[in-house]
Amino acid sequence: MAETNMGPATRSAATGRRRFQFGHEALLLVLLVVSLSVLATQSDVFLTTANLLNQGRLMTEVAIVALPMTMIIVTGGIDLSVGSMLGLSAIVLGYSWQNLGLPLGVACVVAVLTGTAAGFFNGLLVTRTKVPPLIATLATLALFRGLAEGISEARSVRGYPDWFFRLGQGEVLGVPSQLWILLVAIVIAWIVLARTTFGRSLYAIGHNEVAARFSGIAVDRCKLAIYTASGFASGLAGLIFVSRVSTTRSDMGTGLELDVIAAVVLGGTSIFGGVGTIVGTVLGFVLIQLLKNGLALTGVTSDATIVVIGTVLIGSILLTNFIGRRHRGDG
Repeated sequence: MAETNMGPATRSAATGRRRFQFGHEALLLVLLVVSLSVLATQSDVFLTTANLLNQGRLMTEVAIVALPMTMIIVTGGIDLSVGSMLGLSAIVLGYSWQNLGLPLGVACVVAVLTGTAAGFFNGLLVTRTKVPPLIATLATLALFRGLAEGISEARSVRGYPDWFFRLGQGEVLGVPSQLWILLVAIVIAWIVLARTTFGRSLYAIGHNEVAARFSGIAVDRCKLAIYTASGFASGLAGLIFVSRVSTTRSDMGTGLELDVIAAVVLGGTSIFGGVGTIVGTVLGFVLIQLLKNGLALTGVTSDATIVVIGTVLIGSILLTNFIGRRHRGDG
């Protein structure tokens, strides 16, 4: 739905959405700078290049999955199964290589395709059965995790060849290998959501799905595409995760969905749909990772760190709602 064909009311809503998002991103950027400044005074290690690059390495899996999750939540949906899809993809990787005897390169492709197929299945559930995404992906969260545990039989897979670790532990031009993958993923996701008709369709679905259908948007196809992309991203993240930690376990990715959703919501994407950007999500997962690291370096316990991040998330949501009300009032 091109903005050139929008009516005055729709154009006004789109303008208000952009103003709201810009205000939230500016708020996040200020919060990020303040956090960096405060935490840097508490630890000499925090702002070193080595530490920042390492934090980039550690956040890559969450960040990659958060990109398609942004698109899903923009439509008013959600995917709670991303952690289970990551774990299933990781187990399929190890099982295909060790038990089925596939070459490791082929096993990597099979693992990513497994995640993609799982995401496609989620999309079919949401679009064909009309089950709410929250319920559908809650069910597949258990299904995919059960499959992973059944395939693995509680056994881990180790002994991968050295070349495999270049993806999760290696560097290219002094930068962790997976950060280059993340950078490419961010650029692609930003272009898709911000600069394509498909991206505008996702906003239209989130704003009013019924109106989107009447305007000729293929709503089910759009949803199927983004849930499939979520599965692909989870499979890719699983591959990177295994390469980084050097082993495969069925519990990999447990709780990942919480970190991903927190980053997306902190980035300003509305759980009600119609609002959100990739830039906001990037600021969200960067802020969360640096807060975790900075607080850990200052000796704050993990439990207290969760409390701080939760407080930041709540404060961000409250301020976002305040900004949103002001913009709606201005409109």
